[in-house]
Amino acid sequence: MEILDIYNKHRKKTGKTRERSQTLSTGDYQLVVLILIFNSKGQMLIQQRHPSIIGWPGYWDITAGGAASAGDTSQQAASRELYEEVGITADFSEATPHLTIQTVRTFCDIYLHQMDVDIENLQLCQNEVAQVKWATKDEILTMIENNTFVPYQDGLIELCFSLAKRRRMSKRDS
Repeated sequence: MEILDIYNKHRKKTGKTRERSQTLSTGDYQLVVLILIFNSKGQMLIQQRHPSIIGWPGYWDITAGGAASAGDTSQQAASRELYEEVGITADFSEATPHLTIQTVRTFCDIYLHQMDVDIENLQLCQNEVAQVKWATKDEILTMIENNTFVPYQDGLIELCFSLAKRRRMSKRDS
């Protein structure tokens, strides 16, 4: 049973928790993280969601993501979700999200991380992830159009690729 903290509209913990399966009450929020891994070629590591998973079964998705467990910081949740889903260890303890999006019920922190990973050596969470591959922005946008990728807004995907490219360029110049 997964327990989640409940936040108010100002992103402050309310002191209340809920089981993941319980519906949020009006005015309550949860914290969600998305982690996008980009390689030095500018491709994003994407995963195909397991066919039996609740929510977009069989669809392709970003590298990793999920709800922050009760007591987790955003950074702890990002490190945990990335490791649990695709077996990548990364320390986000000093990181700040590159983007935060507030939706009707969530605060969604998005982390961009650059690393070249040999996907053949990844340890995938067998009940969550069917397979992984590297994909370009255009490939992902086509997959969204073809209804085979979780339907993120095109602008969000484009923004994440643009931010990742800017980070690669600034690292080269330093």
